[in-house]
Amino acid sequence: MSRRLDVGDAAPSFTLPSQTGELVSLKEIIGKKYIVLYFYPKDKTPGCTTEARSFRDKYEVFREIGAEVIGVSSDSVDSHRDFAMGCDLPFDLLSDAEGRVRTLYSVPSTLGVFPGRVTYIIDTGGIVRHVYSSQMNPGKHAEEAVRALRSIREQIEREKNTVLFHPPQKPKLA
Repeated sequence: MSRRLDVGDAAPSFTLPSQTGELVSLKEIIGKKYIVLYFYPKDKTPGCTTEARSFRDKYEVFREIGAEVIGVSSDSVDSHRDFAMGCDLPFDLLSDAEGRVRTLYSVPSTLGVFPGRVTYIIDTGGIVRHVYSSQMNPGKHAEEAVRALRSIREQIEREKNTVLFHPPQKPKLA
């Protein structure tokens, strides 16, 4: 596996098919919205269903914050379509059938066998701003993503206010 993708790194670009068969490219979303990119092991399993429903239940909060949610697993487009319909998911599930994007994002396996469960928050500049990994707590990923996005937005607002209220001083000549 390649070097671990971490906070401050550029998010690798990719294009994958969604549950509708439409191709979704990360580069077409960057610059427009924050991206909540979550990798999960398998459609229709108890943990992954809990996780997907958690993201669904907070979807309007993500939209209000200015973020788009995207789920990724190695399941087929057809499996994603059934899973998305069964859980009434309002966001895209992308099929990474060969695991290339999982490898690009350095998503670890659990016990060397099970595909990992990791959520990345990517800002509008395409930079990874937060990483949350927890195989055993799937319901917490959406909650952690909302918390991280709010924190990132507060930090950006503080930085803007600092610039507005404390303009750089001209150096004094001796």
